[in-house]
Amino acid sequence: MLNGIRIIEIEGLGPAPFAAMLLADMGADVITIHRKGQAATPGMPERSVLDRGKRSIDLNLKDPSDLEIAKRLIATADALVEGFRPGVMEKLGLGPEPCHEMNPKLVYGRMTGWGQDSPLSDTAGHDLNYIALSGALWYGSPPDQPPQTPATLVGDIGGGAMYLVAGLLAGLLNAQSTDQGTIVDAAIYDGSAHMMNLLMSLNQSGNLSNARGRSLLDGPHWSRTYTCADGGFVTVQCLEPKFYALFLQKMGLSDDKIFQPQFDPSLWPAQTRSLAAIFAAKPRDHWANLFAGSDACVAPVLSPAEAQAHEMNSARNTWLRIDGDLQAAAAPRFSNRTWAPKPSPTRGEQRLEILSELETLRRSAPSSGKKYLGG
Repeated sequence: MLNGIRIIEIEGLGPAPFAAMLLADMGADVITIHRKGQAATPGMPERSVLDRGKRSIDLNLKDPSDLEIAKRLIATADALVEGFRPGVMEKLGLGPEPCHEMNPKLVYGRMTGWGQDSPLSDTAGHDLNYIALSGALWYGSPPDQPPQTPATLVGDIGGGAMYLVAGLLAGLLNAQSTDQGTIVDAAIYDGSAHMMNLLMSLNQSGNLSNARGRSLLDGPHWSRTYTCADGGFVTVQCLEPKFYALFLQKMGLSDDKIFQPQFDPSLWPAQTRSLAAIFAAKPRDHWANLFAGSDACVAPVLSPAEAQAHEMNSARNTWLRIDGDLQAAAAPRFSNRTWAPKPSPTRGEQRLEILSELETLRRSAPSSGKKYLGG
């Protein structure tokens, strides 16, 4: 879908390379500038899943000759992705202003935790810190437990990478019609707060409480995870009354007066304790088989490896192994495009190939209209 779009990624951590991977999954030519001689994080594999489908050139951006190569690459790009603290790219001479001087249509994507300009913009932080301060972590567990969300999914990926990709795509569309680039300031703090608007809509109907465990989705007995006899888990979220009725029927509880009131918050703790005792009496797969194929909105909690073996994956091929590594296929899917996984490069693997392309472009520069392709 993004064939013909070139993205230059400056090697970083977490959400920025994830965003670039998603763009590569969609067909963009993503060239990653890897740090010469060292990985961004010690102990990272030689080939990272997050680099799949990309091309790699290793450069030392503090070396004038390598910096010149980076500038020539940026001059050929439609977009750039960087995930450093504010000011780092400026110190390298690769901030938005000089990049737009040599490539006015460039969509300059910046990924940070706290944003480019905020009281905390120069402060270190990680996923949990960003979503804690944005409000996104508040409903992340039962009221008697510390808030905890799935690792990186709400902050780095949901509030970070996905918003960066959305901003880049919007910027690319705008650049096509205006010939003007833009700066995309994607902050995990902003994005994770923005995702809360789905819950904020419940507030308009009086179904969102500031007290944890009292809202429509974080308090009821029919919206939580239960522990089973074998230590496995099942999820229950039968919000609509017709699905709740089917859930009670499957559980043999249709005539149990304790469970008749579905939306009475004062009864939720007692109803939860009763369901917890029932689920704890049988292993996870007993419950998975009982509810399989029904509209009761019950599902077992699977590990990624278990998800690969599930019949859903047999139909969707969402989880796969590439060179022995378990990873998820590209999403979303398109009716007129097929996706085949491309291997992850080793650091600097396409260096000679990329330098050759730059040389070819340099020779054709007088007729190409490019303002900056290097000398």
